[in-house]
Amino acid sequence: MLTALVVSVVATTFPGLMALAAAMDLMTMTIPNAIPLALALGYLVLAAAVALPPATLAFGLSCGLAVLVASFLMFCRHWIGGGDAKLAAATALWLGWGAILDYALAAAIIGGVLTLAILASRAGPLPKILARRRFIARLCRPDAGVPYGIALAAAGLLEFPHSAAWLAAVG
Repeated sequence: MLTALVVSVVATTFPGLMALAAAMDLMTMTIPNAIPLALALGYLVLAAAVALPPATLAFGLSCGLAVLVASFLMFCRHWIGGGDAKLAAATALWLGWGAILDYALAAAIIGGVLTLAILASRAGPLPKILARRRFIARLCRPDAGVPYGIALAAAGLLEFPHSAAWLAAVG
């Protein structure tokens, strides 16, 4: 019974938080600190609930730390936002080293497509009906950034079924 509960919590927590991160980034161009924090705590709860082997836990933690360092350097260069850096690191905890390269590749591809779509939307005038939506008008401003959390969340959702955390939960 406990295993089924753990699997259902894991099956909803990670995807739910990733969807929330993407939606928040789209609507506000920010990812609240509570989302990566909840992801990190959720990973630790999962590790305890399914008694992840210490080596698996250590690999997840080391992957998250490595991604945090790499993404912090990207943040310092103004390549990504702080919320994106924290989201990528928290996602890396769940995915681990076995899925992190696929995650990075998927995020790059999805992010590239997202960026091209946003740049294309900025090429012409925005229809008045869309301009009334603040978040759409903000996205279409030439000086606005790209809500890359959408790409990070989508890539995380694509890789989640292959992650050490998911495989441990479904056992």
